[in-house]
Amino acid sequence: MIEEKNYYGNLCTEMYEILHAEAPQDELNFYLSYAEKGKKILEPLCGSGRFLVPFVERGLDISGIDLSNEMLQKLKQKLPEAKVVQADIMKYSPREKFDYIFISSGSVSLFTDIDLCKQILCRIKEWLSPMGKFVFAVDTIANRCTDDNDYAIAVSVKTKENFELVLKSKNHYDEQSQTQLSPGIYEMYSDTELIQSEFMDFQTHLYKYGEMEEYLKEVGFTQVKTYSSFDKEIAINDRCEMFLFECGL
Repeated sequence: MIEEKNYYGNLCTEMYEILHAEAPQDELNFYLSYAEKGKKILEPLCGSGRFLVPFVERGLDISGIDLSNEMLQKLKQKLPEAKVVQADIMKYSPREKFDYIFISSGSVSLFTDIDLCKQILCRIKEWLSPMGKFVFAVDTIANRCTDDNDYAIAVSVKTKENFELVLKSKNHYDEQSQTQLSPGIYEMYSDTELIQSEFMDFQTHLYKYGEMEEYLKEVGFTQVKTYSSFDKEIAINDRCEMFLFECGL
């Protein structure tokens, strides 16, 4: 039976952990470059903790929030004492301000409703201390996939129980909304027997150069730098695969 759940259900989380158990070192170093001991740090959409855990291991004071209970269970297995909350980002109300907030892995692109995205940016701005920084990445239109009509196997991995976990997906890009639609079906097999399946309606908004900067200024960020790489090269067009933003009040 296929169940539509949040973006990261059981099978999606299992595959994510197999393929992305640790943060890429260049990306981790980028986000660490803004962190200081003694400062309050928040990672919304912290997932299974591939960034949060290394931050804690370096003695940094970091908290996390995520909607996916499945992802947070994986995080807690790695770091039982982690300060994390399962919450919708639109309902989360911290009692303190943060000196540094970051969202990794292009996850802001998951907010394909631009009005909702602006509301989230506005909320994050309110969580920052006066000198705080908000750092995040989005996918660009250079990530557009070729359209296809039929589901095909995109990834196949073995779990630690020796089950085969398969992702079947297809792609369609909506020009008007700049939304990459990539629905996926996760299937777990014991030999040839299908024992579990899960549907994920995966969508991302692909950004053009200058687009996010307008939204950030609209919600009240006055200092915005846009990079095209983890080496902090200034972005000059949208031919790069991601934009990285460093924002201040």
